[in-house]
Amino acid sequence: MPFSMEVLIFSFLPFVLAVILLKTYISSSKSHKRLPPSPPKLPLIGNLHQLGSSPHRTLQVMAQTYGPLMLIHLGTVPILIASSVGAAREILKTHDVTFASRPKLNIPSRISYASKDIAFSPYGEYWRHVKSIAVLHLLSNKRVQSYRYVREEEMSLMMEKIRRDGKLVVNLSELLVSLTNNVVCRVSLGKRYDGRNFKNLLERTMTVLGSFSVGSYIPSLRWVDKLSGLEKKVDEFVKEFDEFLEGVIIEHEQKKEVGAQGPDLVDILLEIQRDNLTGFSIERDTIKAIVMDLFSAGTDTTFTSLQWAICELLRHPQAMKEMQQEALKIGQGRSMIVEDDLEKMPYLKAVLKETLRLHTPNPLLVPRESTQDVKLLGYDIPSGTQVFINAWAIARDPSVWEAPEEFRPERFLNKPIDYKGFHFEFLPFGAGRRGCPGIQFAMTVNELVLANLVYKFDLSLMGEDELDMSETFGITVHKKSPILVSTTPRS
Repeated sequence: MPFSMEVLIFSFLPFVLAVILLKTYISSSKSHKRLPPSPPKLPLIGNLHQLGSSPHRTLQVMAQTYGPLMLIHLGTVPILIASSVGAAREILKTHDVTFASRPKLNIPSRISYASKDIAFSPYGEYWRHVKSIAVLHLLSNKRVQSYRYVREEEMSLMMEKIRRDGKLVVNLSELLVSLTNNVVCRVSLGKRYDGRNFKNLLERTMTVLGSFSVGSYIPSLRWVDKLSGLEKKVDEFVKEFDEFLEGVIIEHEQKKEVGAQGPDLVDILLEIQRDNLTGFSIERDTIKAIVMDLFSAGTDTTFTSLQWAICELLRHPQAMKEMQQEALKIGQGRSMIVEDDLEKMPYLKAVLKETLRLHTPNPLLVPRESTQDVKLLGYDIPSGTQVFINAWAIARDPSVWEAPEEFRPERFLNKPIDYKGFHFEFLPFGAGRRGCPGIQFAMTVNELVLANLVYKFDLSLMGEDELDMSETFGITVHKKSPILVSTTPRS
């Protein structure tokens, strides 16, 4: 018996030693990982106290000290910040699949029906299906063109309102919000919803999405969201918007036939669900989540870009003059510039590109998350790391752009740089698999409205020697104060 026990012990000894050595190696490997540089952090809150009211600007300054890839901590969560063309290219192209997922954040997850939408769903089979529905059925070139009549009608109605009110103070910001909301409503839901209650609901969409949830970054303090009233505010919003969307879907289901002007996007989603056109079962919550994406991304991003473009033109009279001359040449005295004309307006396109460069709508893009360990620019990035691309900082990098703080539309003339995710110095809509699928929809609205505004009117500021360009940071970066102008019709 003693002999047998001795044999047993010696038999297991190599195994025990191997396990100990393996654990020691793994522990040693982890401790010797080469992580990106990090600024000093405080216990529990990490670097949260340093971000201020304009995180994209703060992170740009921090990157000058800690480099184009730095690791900060929001609460207890490590966040990788990429602030250079090279870092963005590595994440969005070279390692696109590794960084194609999304972190689960409390508020976006709840608003998007447990991440059943396109923007926030994790990378995988489900996301591939809903993304293909968007690309092939909802936002294809053919589909976007089919809603041309909506854009041109809403643009004409806005121009007529400006003409009527022109001698008074015109709040252009308010008109642009109404226009983008009306376009998205008619395209998505089949009709306008312009009552005060609905406008309030849309405003709350942006407020709620832009709210900071302590629990997302310091799980042990999730009770703070409840104590502050944030959880209640989100719950009330989700319930109210869900009731609205449920009513819209029921109304569509009860329609005997599609309208004479063709199906809206809810019609298309219900048809895909009913006829199983994609071989993928669409739940009711998926339809609602996709529609929520269209509102949260389609209205705010479009309005924000138009607002900043008009501000820059008001601040730069020579650029305004150049654009008006181009519009007059193309319009040739007709009542309006139509979408067929837009391809012949390179300066218009340059103005909008330069606006998107200086005023990236979502300056840190939508956060990504790594799904496996990866080596990035010589650094070890662990699986599960959240990633922000500071597209705003990259677009103002003096090593890439000449005089980056100046508004110079000419820099985009006769150059192939575009916003579709192929040029990593210019990423207003992201890039790679998780790039925005609605670029064409948004930019067609922007081009049509801006072209007709300068074609039909001379604009002048009301009561301001210099335009206030102060920002407010949320889901997108807005101009803090509305644009108030007087308008004179151009003959």
